[in-house]
Amino acid sequence: MAANLLALSAVALLLAGCAGLVGQRAAQREARAEATYPPTGRLLDVNGVQVHAHVEGSGPDLVLLHGASGNTRDFTFGLVDRLKSDYRVIAFDRPGLGWTETIGDDTANPIAQADLLRAAADQLGVRNPIVMGHSYGGAVAMAWALRDPDGPSALVIVSGATYPWPGEFGWWYPFISSRFGENVVVPLVTAFAPHRFAERVVIKGIFNPQDVPPGYADYIGVGLSARRESFVANTRQIGKLKPYLQYMAPHYPELTQPIEVLHGNRDRIVGLELHSLAMVSQVPGASLTVLDGIGHMPHHAAPDEVVAAIHRAAERAGLRKAQLVPAAHGEGP
Repeated sequence: MAANLLALSAVALLLAGCAGLVGQRAAQREARAEATYPPTGRLLDVNGVQVHAHVEGSGPDLVLLHGASGNTRDFTFGLVDRLKSDYRVIAFDRPGLGWTETIGDDTANPIAQADLLRAAADQLGVRNPIVMGHSYGGAVAMAWALRDPDGPSALVIVSGATYPWPGEFGWWYPFISSRFGENVVVPLVTAFAPHRFAERVVIKGIFNPQDVPPGYADYIGVGLSARRESFVANTRQIGKLKPYLQYMAPHYPELTQPIEVLHGNRDRIVGLELHSLAMVSQVPGASLTVLDGIGHMPHHAAPDEVVAAIHRAAERAGLRKAQLVPAAHGEGP
């Protein structure tokens, strides 16, 4: 008996020591990522929660909401520069990602995310913004409008995850969200997973069939998404999204503002038919642009189309005059 207890004690000490080493290495990599990819904008205190907002430009307010695993750098890589001469662009990190803190159990709730970011927007003096959401950010944009129907002047939904899907996710999301996943697997990923793998495989899959833009993988800050808290937050957000969409989607037809929807017909992450075609078939103010040959990242693969959709939303909302296209030579009176 004494020998067995001694053996068990030795195993427990060994595991505790390994856990300590893993935690130490994870913390070191997190600190390195945060030093390498600092906030590019302002850190707001919103009811005790830190919210990161990148603000540039002047004109009508335009809010940008990024997708899963992302942060504001997905927009500041190129899109913000295309927009800041026409709009005051406000890109937010969503809760738990980038430099915005988690909000407890509500971190996985797109409605609570929208409430937090609306409060942050209020601090910045945002009024009747155009709200653009990409992928998961599309769900948060729709929640923003549902919670404040008279707030957004227009919505732009790009590859948006906005409707519940048939079936359930596989084992990965429940497993990572389990106590074992959070306490054992996630620290190991943070401590040891090579960032180059994420850059070469994961990011490539997100952009497929397009190539990843040169410099994007180094700019986006994979290490920020690999931090333990962010990894768990992102996993929970994806894994728990469906019930919120089941609640939200029946209310979309109540929205009255113009909605511009863009979706690539080669998107294999968020389905065109299930989400965007459903939107335009059920919501009177929604207009769809299908991007031929484009995958899940139109704001990088077809940025001119995304900017044009934002301009159309602004025109439909009365925030921008319609641009007249000159007649081609040989046409007209």
